[in-house]
Amino acid sequence: MRFHSLPEPRRYPGTDAEYAIVLDRYNTVLDELFRDQEVWVVTTDWSGSAEPPELSERHARWNPGARHWKAVRANEDETDPEFITYAHLYASRRRWRTGLVDALLRAVADDVTANAMIASLSFDRVHHPYDGGSDVLLPTTAERDRLKSRHADWLSSHPLGC
Repeated sequence: MRFHSLPEPRRYPGTDAEYAIVLDRYNTVLDELFRDQEVWVVTTDWSGSAEPPELSERHARWNPGARHWKAVRANEDETDPEFITYAHLYASRRRWRTGLVDALLRAVADDVTANAMIASLSFDRVHHPYDGGSDVLLPTTAERDRLKSRHADWLSSHPLGC
């Protein structure tokens, strides 16, 4: 399911009050998913090589202690070696608490970084924030429906939910 991080039609926060709304919405859902649990925090960097680059300074700040997890070729159909791109996933395992990833969430909200995830250790619960909202994956439709009903006013009014 997809939640909006600001009341419609806003996508990007522009004031301290809007940043507070964004972080509150992200953290509210994250607290409901992961309270008192260990989680994976996953961030992404990009390069033209399957060999992982050193974790950038800002990613190290957003995801302290992260280690390279895997490289994924981002454009499978590309044949020109000059344009082949790899997404490098960096993961850290941490105990969830409100505010744990606020710097990362703020960077996502500002579209400074993308393709971050906060996930359960088994990856059966995934929170994928993006600029404008978050996608949440849950293991059962019953869990999805309960979360959806608790935050119905954060959902899109679009018929497809996007």
